[in-house]
Amino acid sequence: MNLLEVFKRYPDQEACIEHLELARWGDTPRCPHCNSEDVARKVEADLIGRWNCHSCESSFNVLSGTIFSKTRIPLQKWFLAIALMQDAKKSLSSHQLARDLDMNQKTAWYMQFRIRSQMATADGGILLQGIVEADETYVGGKPRKGNRRDDDTPAPRGRGTSKTAIIGAVERGGRVVAQVASDLTGAGVLRFIRSTVQPGGSLLITDEYRGYRAVRRYIRHAVVNHSREYANGALGSVSVS
Repeated sequence: MNLLEVFKRYPDQEACIEHLELARWGDTPRCPHCNSEDVARKVEADLIGRWNCHSCESSFNVLSGTIFSKTRIPLQKWFLAIALMQDAKKSLSSHQLARDLDMNQKTAWYMQFRIRSQMATADGGILLQGIVEADETYVGGKPRKGNRRDDDTPAPRGRGTSKTAIIGAVERGGRVVAQVASDLTGAGVLRFIRSTVQPGGSLLITDEYRGYRAVRRYIRHAVVNHSREYANGALGSVSVS
């Protein structure tokens, strides 16, 4: 889409939000916090695109959980930035983008970073769906034994190491998304799942790590007990919440 088309199709903030709502929810808006459909649009004239959830009593808009979340930059400029980046034959610098959109270079760089990160995740913004399995791994070389020969203390593995953590999600029979995990607390895990997995109609399968408990308010969640089994194709004996 060229710049003229962006201006014509998305002339103001309301048109941009309307497009995002249709693309994200279709005819069934959902709360991004609890995935409930029991929602209602706010009627205040100055709150364009705000919704109330009657299930978890939160307020949200279609930008929640996206690269546009909490932005103060007009959505039309975001759409223009995406169009400019897609149409650029070579890499578009943040200085050039700042000049094109009449903003400072730091803001342009921030926008480019978020757009490129999303393009590199889940096929450019298409969320994983269906049965999705998530797990973490740790990289950085094999654990070494102690220097003393009589040191029989096992070297730490997995979550007990100082290696780099990688968190990933795989769509059953489909795509894979993985990234370096700087935060494997419940909040960090939930951010990753929200950015990669479509909650509606999906089931997330993980191990018993407590960090995954935070996703239960966002998506159906099944747990595999690795002390008994490492996979369960039928989902018959896993715990679903």
